[in-house]
Amino acid sequence: MKIQYLGHSCFKLTESTGTTIITDPYGGISYELPDHLKADAVTVSHDHFDHNNVKKITGNPQIFNTDGAYELPGVEITGIKSYHDKVGGRRRGENVIFKFRMDGIDVCHLGDLGEECTSELLELLLPVNILLIPVGGNYTLDSELAKEYVDRMMPEIVIPMHYKTRSLDMDIDKAEPFLNLFDDEDVDVCHKDVLEFSREDISDDNNTKIILMERTKDRK
Repeated sequence: MKIQYLGHSCFKLTESTGTTIITDPYGGISYELPDHLKADAVTVSHDHFDHNNVKKITGNPQIFNTDGAYELPGVEITGIKSYHDKVGGRRRGENVIFKFRMDGIDVCHLGDLGEECTSELLELLLPVNILLIPVGGNYTLDSELAKEYVDRMMPEIVIPMHYKTRSLDMDIDKAEPFLNLFDDEDVDVCHKDVLEFSREDISDDNNTKIILMERTKDRK
């Protein structure tokens, strides 16, 4: 499977047979989505402008924005209800976490998750091989709470999202406070926007690897 980071909380996930999913397409921020993005499906974690720009995606995609179980050719999708804040959604509303089973790999996109890390939520999420997690704080998990999720979920790969970059004018933290919570040998600032994974890349014997991907136009 292939993961392309498009910025903010938006990824393009491509299964080996070609089925393509785009997560949380953004609008209204200080940079724009690339043109001509095409997908079979779009997942929307919550209805905020920086996560719900589905009109930008071509190909007449199916839109998934609620909890439940869904299927596409070669892909199983599970939406899990959660909260955008620590007070049961009373401040910022609900959030849908999406899990994708692609090429034998369990990928989890936490959306704008903001709630505490509970055993009840973890039971719904696990197992996870690749975790796409917000780390910028203020509107989502901050670095410390994101670290707790990583420690308790123990995925093989963690890819941070929803963090401040030199192109993003938003009052959230950079990725560094989160990265600094891990040993240097477990962090890879890869300067890439596309990565490929196979089931053989996923090993229970290794420590969790943190991979900081970069949107193409954020590369220096």
